[in-house]
Amino acid sequence: MANTSDIRNGLCINFNNDIYVIVEFQHVKPGKGNAFVRTRLKSLSSGKVVENTFVAGHDVDVVRVERRKMQYLYKDDSGYHFMNSETYDQEAFNANLIENGEFLKEGMEAEVLYHVEKEIPLTVDLPAHVVMEVTSTEAGVRGNTATNAQKMATLESGAQVKVPLFVEEGDYIRVDTRTKEYLERVKQ
Repeated sequence: MANTSDIRNGLCINFNNDIYVIVEFQHVKPGKGNAFVRTRLKSLSSGKVVENTFVAGHDVDVVRVERRKMQYLYKDDSGYHFMNSETYDQEAFNANLIENGEFLKEGMEAEVLYHVEKEIPLTVDLPAHVVMEVTSTEAGVRGNTATNAQKMATLESGAQVKVPLFVEEGDYIRVDTRTKEYLERVKQ
């Protein structure tokens, strides 16, 4: 059992009969009254983000988790298939464990967060940025670049992203997997 002084970003806790990860926290010590910790918690089962305030010194039930590197293999009817990079064991995960799974491509490394005591997967975290080839996009018109004009592009994984007008088919681009935003064009 830990208390509020042990709270940090990324800590997994049992809260309201669910497992939550702390996304953001702030220790507040007002001039009058007791100190408290204001937190934003994300449910690992539903993805719902809630805000909660803990009184300073309140006990927090910490969940022991372990991150394992796994390599993405393929997707079929039973889910997304990954291989453990150390033991070469293969596992299939449901789509609800993977946020923005459309950015997965074969051979990509991802981190799987496991509940240590129950040995169950909680989430699959993609790398923050991926480089992918643009497979189809409409032609951009020269001279329309005074504003931040964008067009839709389909990537090699099937994901669709808004890109600037100068991006063409065959270009490689870097995409933020958390926000689904174009970051830059990459020379390959």
